[in-house]
Amino acid sequence: MANDYVFRPEERPTFPGSPFAPALTLPRRLAYGAVGVLVGATASLGNGLVNVNVANLSGALGTYAVQATLLPAIYVAANASANLMLVKGRIQYGIPAITHGLLIAYACAGLLQLLFPGFGGAVLVRFISGMTAAGLTTLAIYYLILAFPLKLRPLALVVGIGTVQLGLPIARMIPIEMLALDHWRGLHLIEIGLALTVLAAISAVPLPPSECSRAFKPLDFLTYGLFLPAMLLLCSVLGLGRLLWWTDTPWLGAALAASVALFAAVALLEHLRSDPLFQLKWIGSYDIVRFAAVALVVRLALAEQTYGAVGLLTAGGLTNDQLHLLFAIVLVAMVLGIVTAALTISQERLRYQVMIASLIIALGAWLDTDATNVTRPPQLYLSQALIGYGTTLFVGPALVFGFLRMMQRGPNHLVSFIVLFNVTQNVGGLAGSALLGTYQVVATRAHAGALSEHLTSADPQVVARIQAGVASLSGALTDPAQQAAQGAALLGQALNREATVLAFGDVFRFVTAIALIPALYLAARLVADAIRNRRQEVRP
Repeated sequence: MANDYVFRPEERPTFPGSPFAPALTLPRRLAYGAVGVLVGATASLGNGLVNVNVANLSGALGTYAVQATLLPAIYVAANASANLMLVKGRIQYGIPAITHGLLIAYACAGLLQLLFPGFGGAVLVRFISGMTAAGLTTLAIYYLILAFPLKLRPLALVVGIGTVQLGLPIARMIPIEMLALDHWRGLHLIEIGLALTVLAAISAVPLPPSECSRAFKPLDFLTYGLFLPAMLLLCSVLGLGRLLWWTDTPWLGAALAASVALFAAVALLEHLRSDPLFQLKWIGSYDIVRFAAVALVVRLALAEQTYGAVGLLTAGGLTNDQLHLLFAIVLVAMVLGIVTAALTISQERLRYQVMIASLIIALGAWLDTDATNVTRPPQLYLSQALIGYGTTLFVGPALVFGFLRMMQRGPNHLVSFIVLFNVTQNVGGLAGSALLGTYQVVATRAHAGALSEHLTSADPQVVARIQAGVASLSGALTDPAQQAAQGAALLGQALNREATVLAFGDVFRFVTAIALIPALYLAARLVADAIRNRRQEVRP
């Protein structure tokens, strides 16, 4: 765009730090749309690749599998905290400086991990990846705003946040052989390539300029310095709790208590500030608490796909390479969800969209409740497609609903809203996996205990099963005592597998109930509003 172009009043930024939005030609809008979709899908792809393969990364990192599980938690903590700095950073230094800096740091951290692989480097990459993803999510929305005509620009929120959800199913479709090449250097190369690809795309199709002004206050850095370690501690507890077990590891309780103390310090500091980052009165208002609660509960239910369905298939012996078609279907369903949300969005329909999305997610989870030990991906195509469709049908309208509430208060509430929404979605997803994982472990133990009560040495079926196990081992073991012990062990393994499958059935029923909560709540609100409006109409 020419440097001497004079922007009209309606083309000025809506918020400080956002770009001007001039009228563009169709080819230029298409270019912005393509870059916006690329940026959105790439924002979460790197972390998706790590999440999908985190169990296999520990060997290459020289650490235990439990420690490797910290990597997604670090990403979530960095992502949830990043906008405390990024929003004002864009205002003060401009979008290109912040975005280019994050992408260059991401690529350099990936290069460092490529040359000197280790757990410390992986932690650094995940932290910078989380911050970069937060910046790219906003950047994708900015690009998509310019892709739509003026009247349709609110759709950029729906499409932008929807494309960010596509990273995980895309990650599930990438062959593990490509990632694990040369001790997982393939993964590091892909992450570096993603950062450089986005950097090249936004350099080739730059955003219009934005107005820069001084934004940071000294206490902003203190707030961030308290909030970030609080979030790191909380996410670490959520990520490791079900693996180390909540009541067996004392430091989990200490970490959780420390995070609560740090959050309390943040709240006290922000309450005493004259120009706070967090608008605590607004966040604590009834309307915003309801919004956050609904968004959080739905995100908890969405863990059914990332933990429940994948966990069931993994327990059945399947690997990620056998799930490519399943997640290709999920990807298509998510795209359809974005299209549906964009075509039907309006301020009056937001609650209906979120309610319908919750019901669709509940239906998908309920369809999985009859899973058995022979359930395979084809039996989950419909249910997981429904959950994928519900994911993107929900997240866009939820973002628009909160954004409209924030617009009523003004730009100084932008940081509060973005951080709040990030926490409900990112930390909520981590909490959902922790909740479902804990429930699944407890249910597995209960089912194993119930099944073992029926296994007695006097039962002919038990004896026959042990003898069948002995017969299968006769070629490898000759000692009758060892054969009998191993035969009994094989029966115990079969019992645990069956208990695990039954527990996942309980998890799916639990998710169904969780997903119904926001749907029933919103339905009750709609009925109450309709009754109140009717009474006002008939009142003289």
